[in-house]
Amino acid sequence: MSGRVFLWAFVLAFGFVWLTSRANWGVRKLASPLFHTPLKWSEPEAVHGAGLQPDEQNNIDIYRMGKTATVYVTSTTVRRDFFYGPYATQSLGSGFLVNDDGFILTNFHVVSGSARIQVTLSDQTRYVARALDTDRSDDLALIKIDPKKKLPFLHLGDSDHLQVGQKVLAIGNPFGLEGTLTTGVVSSIGRSIQSEGKSLQGMIQTDAAINGGNSGGPLLDSNGNVIGINTAILGETNLGIGFAMPINRAKALLGDYQAGRITERPKIGVTTEYVAGDLAEALELPRTGGLLVQAVANGSSEAAAGIRGAREVVIVGNSELGIGGDLIIAIDGQPVEREDSLIRIYARKRVGDVINLTIYRNKKTIQVAMRLLSPAANLE
Repeated sequence: MSGRVFLWAFVLAFGFVWLTSRANWGVRKLASPLFHTPLKWSEPEAVHGAGLQPDEQNNIDIYRMGKTATVYVTSTTVRRDFFYGPYATQSLGSGFLVNDDGFILTNFHVVSGSARIQVTLSDQTRYVARALDTDRSDDLALIKIDPKKKLPFLHLGDSDHLQVGQKVLAIGNPFGLEGTLTTGVVSSIGRSIQSEGKSLQGMIQTDAAINGGNSGGPLLDSNGNVIGINTAILGETNLGIGFAMPINRAKALLGDYQAGRITERPKIGVTTEYVAGDLAEALELPRTGGLLVQAVANGSSEAAAGIRGAREVVIVGNSELGIGGDLIIAIDGQPVEREDSLIRIYARKRVGDVINLTIYRNKKTIQVAMRLLSPAANLE
């Protein structure tokens, strides 16, 4: 019996030694999970290219295309100090090529008062530019360089059919940082703002980051078409609220230059509020709604045409609303369905043109032919 026990003990001991030596096992190895928590991390199973999402690739494609046509604009202005001594100051901005011959769109405030305008292309080639035409009321300028070769340029889109929420991309030179891309969405349309001491109407609002130096650069849609010109921000630095001039306003400037006309854009002389649906019915107005005139500026085209403003003010929710004035329900035969309908029509008109307004007044519909006057000095 003792021999058999000894034999089994020998077999078990030999087997244990053999297994631990062959399989690299051991008491410490077997017991280590009891005393140590292994580090864990995850890695991709395989890397196939950059692994970009479709929206990321769209951003990259548009940037590669747009960067080569976006330029850096430096304007030099001669000023005088306290002792009337001349000194030069520089302002920085952006612009973009609209054809291969060197025509560039930018903001008027980027080049206004400049004694010298310098344009730097994406390949760092520099040219001296000259101003061809400006539209101060819309803060637009058309400048030109004389390139030695054909240049890449951007295609102009349509800003009349923008939708809140659609993606936009801004390319420019904020704070002198060339070729910067930011992305966002159309936050609102038809905004009126105060910039550089004047009113800009019908602006595109976006949350794409816009800062000093972005002015004049392109705001692009997801197809790479220019739908706006980055113009202003709210406050001194970016707060996620930037504004761009709709590109269709710039198209009018280009059309005037090509036709040899002097650019003189008429100014809207009324303030309005868009009303429709239940609110319109509560005010005893057509449910289809329109632009309810709040005030009419002295000397304006609307004043000359007899458009009437509000007679009294009521509280609607937390806001005041003027009532009793004219309701513009159609412009040139097209129903008013957006708050920027009047602004969009004005953008395509020139001084001397006639706009036909369909007005709801005193429970009657009337037609008013309004001739657009040159902006009056006493417009308020």
